[in-house]
Amino acid sequence: PSASSWDAAYERELQTFQDIGDAGEIWFGEESMVRIIRWLGKRKVPLDSSVLDIGTGNGVLLIELAKSGYTNLTGIDYSPSAIQLSEKVREKEGMSDIELKVEDFLAPSAELSGFEICIDKGTFDAISLNPDNAVGKRKQYVRSLCNVLKPEGFFLITSCNWTKEELLNEFKEGFEILEELPTPKFCFGGRVGNSVTALVFQRK
Repeated sequence: PSASSWDAAYERELQTFQDIGDAGEIWFGEESMVRIIRWLGKRKVPLDSSVLDIGTGNGVLLIELAKSGYTNLTGIDYSPSAIQLSEKVREKEGMSDIELKVEDFLAPSAELSGFEICIDKGTFDAISLNPDNAVGKRKQYVRSLCNVLKPEGFFLITSCNWTKEELLNEFKEGFEILEELPTPKFCFGGRVGNSVTALVFQRK
């Protein structure tokens, strides 16, 4: 989808939120948020670790992280309407310690760096679907990730376009896989597959 179509989608959500106070679509559903928060808890990731939500959308993941006690949270999105929407959600929930910025992850500003944890639910997917130089954009994404994530930092990615093997290949420069998180399986024509892949990488 093009930037303008995402923007239009968030414009609609912004309108809906203003009308009925509903944060709109939670991409990938609730279970993917629960899965991420559970993993951070299991790893005993300190609550003051710096966390970056790449392509934060409506910011709901950050709200859930804040409710779980995390205090150093940043969300970026290249859609100004998405950031407006997440600001409204943040205000409604009274979560003042979430920082939100309009940023293009493929050309991040210099101050976007030093994060201990980066989380991506669907942003890498969206970039991969870009008809305009998708391969170059994916490589740029990996370079940006290396720039913003500290060495030894964790990268949690949830994807519905890529298999585990494909993601391992995409992120082989600079990252190693720590684990695959369990995701719901679906059955199609007698073959069991995963519609969603969730992996945790560590930056070398």
